[in-house]
This record gives sequence, structure tokens and C-alpha cells, in this order.
Amino acid sequence: MRTIKLGSSTLDVPVIAVGCMRMNSLEKADAERFIQTALEEGANFFDHADIYGGGACEEIFADAINMNTNIREKMILQSKCGIRKGMFDFSKEYILESVDGILKRLKTDYLDTLLLHRPDALVEPEEVAEAFDILESSGKVRHFGVSNQNPMQIQLLQKFVKQPLVANQLQLSITNATMISNGINVNMENESAINRDGSVLDFCRLNNITIQPWSPFQYGFFEGTFLGNEKFPKLNEQINEIAERYEVSNTTIAISWILRHPANMQPVIGTMNVQRLKDCIKASEIQLTREEWYSIYRAAGNILP
Repeated sequence: MRTIKLGSSTLDVPVIAVGCMRMNSLEKADAERFIQTALEEGANFFDHADIYGGGACEEIFADAINMNTNIREKMILQSKCGIRKGMFDFSKEYILESVDGILKRLKTDYLDTLLLHRPDALVEPEEVAEAFDILESSGKVRHFGVSNQNPMQIQLLQKFVKQPLVANQLQLSITNATMISNGINVNMENESAINRDGSVLDFCRLNNITIQPWSPFQYGFFEGTFLGNEKFPKLNEQINEIAERYEVSNTTIAISWILRHPANMQPVIGTMNVQRLKDCIKASEIQLTREEWYSIYRAAGNILP
């Protein structure tokens, strides 16, 4: 598995992150097989969140592999906090409480990375800074980042938080590529030219923040996958043609499209299927040509100016 540095840190991470949001859909034996397969394939970066399954996904993960010190050192664990029922909460008290719960469920003493999940309109950056200092000094969290935040929100946090923010999880797929499209359509009077995120793609590249695309196979907001979907005939035709050329699956090509971007992104895959996991991992070996990348981009309905 090819690796990259996580943001400005010295941490080497695989280019594919294994998302554990659906871990509670597996029986213990299946979860163990899935996790072990990921480790054997070099995909040792596991992405969690305290809200996934109401915490059950983290518990199932730890139980499935009989978490111990030896196994823990073979993996990189990331989790997220800040989403509560009917609200978001980045208060110092809640961040600290959430991390303690995460560590207990994962049966570990530390997280490699903690991300703040969805922006809190009532965030007080000074409180976040205090929480991060406590978590770092106690050894409970080694690296910090955010999720779904724009450049100004990150800069506001970074004004007070002394630790570098090394990652930003953002929705991105072939069919949800506005952060790429607005950069292509600069100064144009069309829908794709609308800057909806404050040029977050360029901002993260300039500031050594690794973008972790979530829902890399989804269109809309969890409306379904575009692969094999009759709503996207041209896109699937193009992906399948390229997949046949490389003798890989359409899943592999969909992920390789994201990996081809020079921003060194780390897509978070959410499958719990072992074969699809392997197909995603294989994308790290594929280097699409510029022509292939743009042909997929156009087939998704994007028009070049």
C-alpha cells in the first residue's frame, strides 16, 4: 500500500482509510475477518466517530480483534466527536468526555488522530485549544484535525489551537466534485463556477492539510452509489471501459480517480465487503492518465469552460 504523510505531521499513513461507520452491520467473526484483511493488505488506518452506531461500531471493532497492545501498534486509529442529538458541541467539557468514551470503547490508551465532526456554530476556539492541550499532554491524542470545515473556520481555530490541524474530511466523489469544479470554472458565469467552500481544496494544499474524502461512491447526500446506477449511463460506460483496460473493477477506478489528484488525498471507504475492500486498496497501484481522469470527469456531466 502506498503511503503519504498525514498533513504536516511525520505520520506515514496509507492512501486508503478504512471507514468503520457500518461496522455494526457485521457479526463478530465477519468483522474480525474484515479488519484482518485490511491489515494484511496494508490498510491499517481505521476511521471512527463516536456517533457511528451510537458508539457500537467502536466497541464491535475492538471486540472483533480482541484489542491488545500488540495489535494496537499495528494500526492507526482516528475518531471524531462533536455531533450530538439535535446539536453540535465543541465545548471543552464535551470534547474531553467524548474522547474518554472513544478510548474506552476502542480499548486503547490513545488515538492517533482526533477530528472535530461538523462545525459547531457556538464554538469557542479558546475552549477547543484548552481541550486539545489536555488531550495532547495526557497522551490521549497525538494529532488533531477537522471535518467538513471551510478555510476561515480552520483559520479561526488555528489562531488559538497550537497543534497543527493535519486533516479535513470533506465530501468528494466523481459526482460530488464541486471543490474541483469551481477551480476549473474560475470567472465563468455558470453553476460550476460557484465557490461553495471558500476554495478549501487549494487552502488545504497550501497549508499541508490532508483532505480525507468521504462517501467516494455516493451521489447527492447519501442518495446512493453512482456505480452501476442507470442514472449515470455515460459515467459508468467510461469507468467500465477504463476498468477493462487496467483489468480491475469499476470500484478500483472510482477510487483511483480521487487518488490521481495531486493533492494527495486519503479517501475514506465505507464498505464492509472484503472483496470491495481489496478493490479499493488496489486503486493505490493505478495511475490514471490525464486524458482518462478528464474523460471520467466529463462523463459525470461536468463541462469544461
